[in-house]
Amino acid sequence: MNSFFKTTLILAALTGLLVGMGYVLGGPGVALIALIFAGIMNFVAFFFSDKLALSMAGAKEVSREEEPELHRMVAEVARLSEMPMPRVFVVQNESPNAFATGRDPNHAVVAVTTGIRRILTDRELRAVIGHEMGHVKNRDILTSSIAATVAGAISYLGMMAFWMGGMFGGRDGDRPNPLFGLLMFIFAPIAAGILQMALSRTREYAADRSGAEYTHDPLSLASALGKLQSGVAMRPMEQKAGAQALSSLYIVHPFSAGGLGNLFSTHPPLEERIKRLEEMARNGITSR
Repeated sequence: MNSFFKTTLILAALTGLLVGMGYVLGGPGVALIALIFAGIMNFVAFFFSDKLALSMAGAKEVSREEEPELHRMVAEVARLSEMPMPRVFVVQNESPNAFATGRDPNHAVVAVTTGIRRILTDRELRAVIGHEMGHVKNRDILTSSIAATVAGAISYLGMMAFWMGGMFGGRDGDRPNPLFGLLMFIFAPIAAGILQMALSRTREYAADRSGAEYTHDPLSLASALGKLQSGVAMRPMEQKAGAQALSSLYIVHPFSAGGLGNLFSTHPPLEERIKRLEEMARNGITSR
């Protein structure tokens, strides 16, 4: 399935979800308003999803002068992957993680948290950047950025519906019905998360393999994933409003495990990812 088709699919699915929410909350009239809103949202998501994702993550662009070593590392991996040099961002967050975003390889961004730089060696961080450049070269970044942006908007709308107490009422009357707001508050983030999960898990395996091939260092990526799993367990990201929608962008799931967060994780099990990388090393993709 090519990137354009996947992007179209996720926009159509999330638009359908948004229109369905409008219909449940207020019938055909509200569904029509939701459809118009979805059209505007899709346009914004396609052209500005990277900027919105970076804003939601609290990422700040850093120059070569500010972060020479990080820029050198990203430039090296970009050269190995035969991709243009992406812009480099840093997220001031002690939870260790990284992500890539952008419309295409010519508009790509690689972002790392301050936490990841504290716990990984240079080789491990280089391997993580290789994973993110794998997403860039595999053209996953548009799909995942749009998924994060639109799913985030749906999550916000679900919370608005809750606090507004279902102000549009049900289909059978004009009186506000808080039950509809409560249902949307619960349903919207879960449904958006399921749609993201369906398009995210296999991409992580592909990006792991691509990154390991670019850097010729699958064991460093395996080691990094193990450290990130422990690091996130000790310092998970704060689950602010809309933050859950960004989870599919990160190299590892950024929130503490357990409950629905585990059930609807946008990432495959880290143990399986590490196992596959170690198998790559045994099969001859060695460090250099």
